[in-house]
Amino acid sequence: MSHPVATRAALCVALAVAAIGAQAQVSTQLTLGGAVNFPSTYDYASLKALPAVTQTVTFQAGSTPQTHTYTGADLWGMLSTAQVQTGSAKNDINNKYVIATGSDGYKVAYALGELNPSFGNKGSIVAYDETINGVTAPLGSDGFARITAPNDIKGGRYVSNLVSLTVGAPNVTIGSTAGGESTSFSVTGDVKQAMTFDLAALQALPSTTITTGGNSYTGVSFYSLLSSWVGLAINPNVKNDELDMIVSAVGSDGYTQLFSLGELDPAFGNAQDIIAYEENGAALPGTGFARVVVPGDAKAGRWVSNLVSLQVFHAALPVPEPGTWGLMLAGLAAMSLASKRRSWLRR
Repeated sequence: MSHPVATRAALCVALAVAAIGAQAQVSTQLTLGGAVNFPSTYDYASLKALPAVTQTVTFQAGSTPQTHTYTGADLWGMLSTAQVQTGSAKNDINNKYVIATGSDGYKVAYALGELNPSFGNKGSIVAYDETINGVTAPLGSDGFARITAPNDIKGGRYVSNLVSLTVGAPNVTIGSTAGGESTSFSVTGDVKQAMTFDLAALQALPSTTITTGGNSYTGVSFYSLLSSWVGLAINPNVKNDELDMIVSAVGSDGYTQLFSLGELDPAFGNAQDIIAYEENGAALPGTGFARVVVPGDAKAGRWVSNLVSLQVFHAALPVPEPGTWGLMLAGLAAMSLASKRRSWLRR
């Protein structure tokens, strides 16, 4: 015989546990792990022992601009110390991402190519102090550490109450590596509808022209292609779910480079990257019908030519987060208590 009251009570307990788990607790340490050779754990003191960087950043919180002066450790320096695991592919470190997770489970994925000083040179730090009215002090309710995203328009990538930095790589499908000039590319993965574009299809979309390195390039906004014309498969129940998404650009020779949706989104990183099909008013010279152009990068390693594929992913953690395991175990414990309660009621 079932007992609806006991079942509802168990469900209420489980939901209460979930609600508690989802609240942002003030963080006191973070782990740096995943695809690195030297995983580590940092607290306030060990972060302060690293070379300090002070930066002043401005971003919008809602519609209100905020300016903060933070001091922290260089994120790229921390990743370099941990030694990100890479393969033999050219610029393979740019094919990795790092997920920053807050104590409430909020996640943001950063492409390492965006952070890499030789390429995107984002300048993000793991901040542990803030200077207000000339007084420098810990971050308080924002936890012992938070990520910064200099020059972002909105503050969604400033993950507070930081508890983990996890390095990973997407499972990119590489077809032929024979090379040669491309004539079309596909867009697949976490999108509303997989699509294929050739030159005529690209030219039919709204175009944009940028000038970089003394050359002008005409093409389609990288972000608009994904968000407006293909559509991103976003979970509406997850806050800023797009910021946990990444896209790999693949060339006909198998060369691959990774971008985060956060860096491309005009509301956040606002990168002016395009999928170009013309250079200086003519067809691309020997680089296929389309290529990625990344005007903000210091080097052109992410300018994937002879484009054949764009693959969109939600960044996946190598292992479940400790907080997730704790929440799951708490829920199981609640259900176990409910089961015992039902057994007692049957006596």
